[in-house]
Amino acid sequence: MDRGTDSAGQSPVTEPAEPGRVPLAVVVVDRDGLVSHWSRGARRLFGVPKDEAIGRTALDLLPVSGALPAGQDPAPHAEDGLGPDLESSLDGGLSYPAAGRARLAAPDRERADVLWWAYPLVGPGPERLLVLAADADGLRPGDGTFERIAPGFAPHTDLPGAEDLARRLPEVLPSMSVGESARIVAQILELGYPVLEFSQNDRVPVTPDWGVARRAERKARRERAARALAAGEPVPEELRDEGEDLEYAAVRERLEFLNEVSGRIGTSLDLSRTIIEVSRAVVPRFTDVAGTYLREQVVAGEEFADGVPDTTTLWHRVAVEHTDEPGRWDDVVPVGEAMPFPAHTPFFQCMTSGEPVLVPRISEEMGHAIAAQFDKRDIRPLITGRSMLVVPLKARNVVLGFMILLRHPERPVFNDMDRVTGAELAARAGLVLDNARMYTFQENVAETLQDSMLPHIPPRLTGCDIATRYLPGTLLGRVGGDWFDAVKLHGGRTAFVVGDVMGHGLNSAAMMGQLRTAVQTMAGLDLPPAQLLRNLDDLAQRLGDSYLATCLYAVYDPIGSELHLANAGHIPPVLVRADDGRSELLDLPTGAPIGVGGVPFEAVSVHVEPGDRLVMCTDGLVEVRGEDIGVGLAALCESAAHPAASMDDACDTIIRALNTCGGRKDDVALLMARLGGIEPHHVAEWRLALHPAEVGRARAAVREQLHDWGLAPLAPPAELMVGELVTNAVRHSHARPVALRLVRGDTLLCEVDDDDHELPTLLNAGPLDDFGRGLRLVSTLSREWGTSRTKAGKTVWFELTLPRR
Repeated sequence: MDRGTDSAGQSPVTEPAEPGRVPLAVVVVDRDGLVSHWSRGARRLFGVPKDEAIGRTALDLLPVSGALPAGQDPAPHAEDGLGPDLESSLDGGLSYPAAGRARLAAPDRERADVLWWAYPLVGPGPERLLVLAADADGLRPGDGTFERIAPGFAPHTDLPGAEDLARRLPEVLPSMSVGESARIVAQILELGYPVLEFSQNDRVPVTPDWGVARRAERKARRERAARALAAGEPVPEELRDEGEDLEYAAVRERLEFLNEVSGRIGTSLDLSRTIIEVSRAVVPRFTDVAGTYLREQVVAGEEFADGVPDTTTLWHRVAVEHTDEPGRWDDVVPVGEAMPFPAHTPFFQCMTSGEPVLVPRISEEMGHAIAAQFDKRDIRPLITGRSMLVVPLKARNVVLGFMILLRHPERPVFNDMDRVTGAELAARAGLVLDNARMYTFQENVAETLQDSMLPHIPPRLTGCDIATRYLPGTLLGRVGGDWFDAVKLHGGRTAFVVGDVMGHGLNSAAMMGQLRTAVQTMAGLDLPPAQLLRNLDDLAQRLGDSYLATCLYAVYDPIGSELHLANAGHIPPVLVRADDGRSELLDLPTGAPIGVGGVPFEAVSVHVEPGDRLVMCTDGLVEVRGEDIGVGLAALCESAAHPAASMDDACDTIIRALNTCGGRKDDVALLMARLGGIEPHHVAEWRLALHPAEVGRARAAVREQLHDWGLAPLAPPAELMVGELVTNAVRHSHARPVALRLVRGDTLLCEVDDDDHELPTLLNAGPLDDFGRGLRLVSTLSREWGTSRTKAGKTVWFELTLPRR
C-alpha cells in the first residue's frame, strides 16, 4: 500500500510527518512542459494521483497565476500559484536554480503554505526540469533551531533514467557540499517519504527567503552578469555586485571540486586503481569524456630518461571514462593501446610544453587531423564539435602523461577558469600517479631481487623429486630473509637447505644472499652437515653482530638410503613414511642460531625408504601470534601426511591447511622432497690395484656393465674417460686401491676414488706436453664433471646423459 492513501487508494489523507521528516513533492517536467515523474509526495501535496499526472501539462497541475508581493508573508487572501519564477521555469525560461514560497489550495484542506525549488537538469540528452515542493506548515525559523534547508531523498526510485539523473546531480546542485552531494547521488529520487534536513551550518544550493518570492528583476541582473562573465567581458557597473557574487561562487565551487577530487584519488599505491580513480573523479562534474594516457615506462613501473618527450615516445591509453552510451568509445579508442603523437597535435604541444592546451571547439579540420592518427577508425563523430582541454600529468617537472577532457556540444565550452582548474587537477593527479609509479618501481625491484636470490631448483635430482614454495609475508615486505636450496653433491647425493634470517627488508635479504652463497660453496666442498653449520656460524660473526639466522641442513644419500641432518635453531623437519603414511617430526639437536657463536652443532643420521617424503619449512608457516608453535607443527604433520597426486599438489595442500595466504606477517619458505632412492642393481663397483694393467681391466668392466644395462651407445666415451681417470689415479695413489663406481640414475655417473688429497686441475696442454690432456678430454666429452675431497683422499667424477628410449 502506498503511503498517503487509504486502503481503497482514494484521496490523500493527512498524516503527521515523522520527527525530523517532512513530505517532499518531486516532479520532473520534460522540455515540452509535460510531467514525466510524479512522486507520492506530489500526490499528497497537490491531490492528483500519479496516473492522472503523468503526461499532463505541468501548468495545469501546478497553478502559477500569481505570486507573493515582495517582503510580505503569505496570507489566506494571497493569490493561488507558485509564482512567476516557476512559471518561467515551466516555460523553459529559467536556466539556473531558483526557489520561492506561495499559497496553494489543496483538496480537503485549507490553503497550503508551499516552499518550492526548481533545478534545470543540464547536460546532454533531453532538457528537463526538477521541481521540489514541500508543505511549510510547521517549519518556522523563528525558534532558532535552523536557518537553511537541504533536500534529501529516500533510497527508492521508479523514475526512468534515474541513473542518468544521479550521474548529473552534481551539475544540478553545483554548490552542494561534498558529503551531501555524494549522498544525494547515491540515493537519487524517492518513492514514499523523502526528507528535509535542518542545519544551522550546512550550505545549500538555493536558500529561499522566508515569505519573499525571488524577484524577476534580481534574476535578470544575475543572468546579465553571468553572461558577461562567461563571455569574458567586463561586468557593467550596475551589475558589479552580482558579478562579484557569481565570480566568488564560481571560484568557491572550483575549490570545492578540487578538494573533492583530492579526497577521491590516491586512496592506494596501486597504479591501476589510481588511474581509475583519477579518471572517474572528473566525469561528469567537470567533463563528459576523460581519456588518460601515460608513458610506456610509467605503465611498466620502470625508470625513464629525463628530457622532453618526442614524436617517438609511446603513450599508453590506460583509461577512458565517459557519459555516452556504453561501448561507444571501446572499439574506436580501446584501453591498452599504445601510440605516438605527431608534432602538429594539441596532445604533443601539451606533453612537450607541460602546460594545458585549450580548444574551445574542435573544428572539422582539427577533427580530421586528429582522426588521421587512428588507422581504419573514424574518431571524428566522437570529437568534432566538442570542447577539448588537454592537461599534462606531471610530477617534479617531469611529464608522466596527459588527460584529454571533452565536453558535449550542449555544455558550456571550457574557458580560462577551466584551464586553471584542469591544470591544478592534473598537478594533484600527477603527484598521486608518480607516487604509485615509484611504489610500483620499488616493488618490481624488490621482486626482481627476491627472484634473483631464490634458487631455481629442477623438479628432479638424482634419486629424488623436489617441490618448493616461497610466499612473502606482506605486500610491503616482499623482500625477506627466508630461503631454501637444493645442492647437487657427488655420489648422487643431494643437500637440502632451509634458512631464515631474522628480520625483514633489504638488509635481511642481503644477509640471506650471503649465507645462501656460502652454504652452496661449502656444500660443494662436501663438508659434513655439522661442520658446514660451524663454518657458517663463523662467517656470520665475521659479517657483523646483528647477523642471526636459523638453518636446517640435510644430505640425502639415495644409494645408502640415509639422511644426515644438522640443525641451527630451526624448526625440525617432518618425515612422511611411504609404507603407512605416518608423519613425524624428526628429533634433532636444536643447536643455536647462526651468528650466536661458541655453540657446537651435532649431526644425526636417519634411515629412509624409497617413497618417503621430507618436509622442511620456515617458522612463518607454522607460527601464529598468540598460539603455541606446537599447534602449528601438529597441523604441519597432519597436512603433510595427506595423499596427493603430485609434489606440487602436496605443497599446495600444506599451504591451504595452514592458511598461509590469510594474512600471516612472516615470510614462508617450503621445500618438499620425495626420496626415491637408487636400486642396488643400478650400482656397480670395482677395486683396482695400483698397476697400469688395471686401466684395461677398468675399461672392459665398464663396457660390459653398460651393455648389461642396455646403454651400449655410451660405452665408447665412457671407456675413454674411465681410462684417463684410472690412469691418473693409479699414477698418483699411495697405498690404497683405486675404487671405480658406476651409478645408473637420471644420468650415468662414473666416480674414481684414490688416496691422493691433491685435487687435479684443468690445464691448457700444448702439442708436446705429456700431461694435461686427460681432464681436457673429460671436460669435452662429459655432460658434467667435478672433483671433491674425501676423508681418505679425493673423488673425480663425470656424468653422461642417458640415451632416449
